Amino acid sequence: MSNYLVLLVILPLLGAFLMQPLSQLLGSKQAGRKILQNFGRAVIAVTLTITYIVATEGEGVLQLPLSLLMGGFVVPVGINLYLDQFSLLWLVAIQVSLLILWPASRDIRQHLLLLVVAASSMGMALSGDLFNIYVFYELLAVATFGLVAQAPHPAAAVVSFRYLLLSAFGSVLALAGIAIIYSQSGSLNLAHLSAFVVNGETQFPLAAFLLLLVGFGVKAELFGVNGWVPEVYGVVSSRMSALLAGVISKIAVVVIVRIMLLLFPYPEASQALLVLGILGMVGGEWVAWHTAQRGGKLSTTLAYSSIGQLGMIFVAFSFSLTLGLFVGVALALHHLIVKSGLFMLSSAQLNRWQLGLFVLFGLSLIGVPPLPGFWIKLAMLQDLWATGGGLEQLAIALFLLATVVEASYLSKIISTQMVSPQFKSAKLGGNSEERRNLNLAWLYGILLFGAIFFINPLAETLHGIAVQTEDGELLRSVVLENSIDPLAGGEQ
Repeated sequence: MSNYLVLLVILPLLGAFLMQPLSQLLGSKQAGRKILQNFGRAVIAVTLTITYIVATEGEGVLQLPLSLLMGGFVVPVGINLYLDQFSLLWLVAIQVSLLILWPASRDIRQHLLLLVVAASSMGMALSGDLFNIYVFYELLAVATFGLVAQAPHPAAAVVSFRYLLLSAFGSVLALAGIAIIYSQSGSLNLAHLSAFVVNGETQFPLAAFLLLLVGFGVKAELFGVNGWVPEVYGVVSSRMSALLAGVISKIAVVVIVRIMLLLFPYPEASQALLVLGILGMVGGEWVAWHTAQRGGKLSTTLAYSSIGQLGMIFVAFSFSLTLGLFVGVALALHHLIVKSGLFMLSSAQLNRWQLGLFVLFGLSLIGVPPLPGFWIKLAMLQDLWATGGGLEQLAIALFLLATVVEASYLSKIISTQMVSPQFKSAKLGGNSEERRNLNLAWLYGILLFGAIFFINPLAETLHGIAVQTEDGELLRSVVLENSIDPLAGGEQ
């Protein structure tokens, strides 16, 4: 069954390749266009089914972790795909989000690019070696450039070019970090490199981690390389903003966390992540407040708010203990649901009912009980307090301050909506696309509200994922079993 893992990457790429020939074959008739619009969603539905079959071996019970060494090669040579509960979680998040957010556009290029996004993001989540992580990262970057460039906005071309330059800069830094690691080890396989670290054979320099952190951090909205966020979210559609903020940014975070846990289990690496997370949290929330006070666009305020939320996620993941992983994953999933719902609401003027939904998302984002955001933020504060360091105590103070700032600008947005004419008349205009977005916002609202009644089982599930993710020995045993180390000249 593990051989089917490769289909999660191949099928979306094949679907993207077939999109243009199918377009020419079906022509411009409405029936043909309808088939093409649903073709990409059908491909994702197939990959989601394959994900279930692979993860459960068709028996309905998780059979993880799994490792696939392609082409008959052995570690550290060749392509390695690794599936554990951590990567499975994000595979499902990617595919379900794409099914929900798939656009109704007639532009075939958008559907094609989204299939490439699906293939590359799933490839990043599954890759067990640095080289293929980098390849899929570049493929994801190209696809997202295309999605930004084809947006129906006069500034799309300029914004996509700036985004291209910043991402290219990040790619160069990430490649430099990978080169440093390879020069010291002769390997790029994460499990193989982790064995070097655990056995004390080598200790990779912090500079390599910083290069990888900043390089991949471009997509993760990391402080210092997140200047593209407000511009891009301001020109793309609400669905694309939800996809970029809710899913794509999390995949980059997943890669960074995996690299830190396996290759850089040092306090200095965690502290670097903590410092950049704090700066992103404070900076993002402050600018979001300033934008809301000036009456800026809701999408721009949400973009800066997303930067602040990603900063909180980095702060949580800076603790390599199980509790830190648990809080980081919980924050990331909460952000995926809440921020996606808020971006869906940002596409139209709200009436009383939609504003009530906005308030629900805002209250959970602030951390008002009994909404899920409260329990997650409480766990994060407990984690910071238990660590007890001076930097962690500063993080607590700034975390609470950022929450107050967050509550302030969300209140400003709500009060602004309440005085609008459409709110007073309780009517909602707009086109069919806006109405579809609002329906999706209700779906995210139902998911958020439903989570209130499943807090304990959800927490137990996420805790189990955190425990397995922290277990580097499990990964090494699964990937390196019966593999030959050419440097040692024998079996490991």
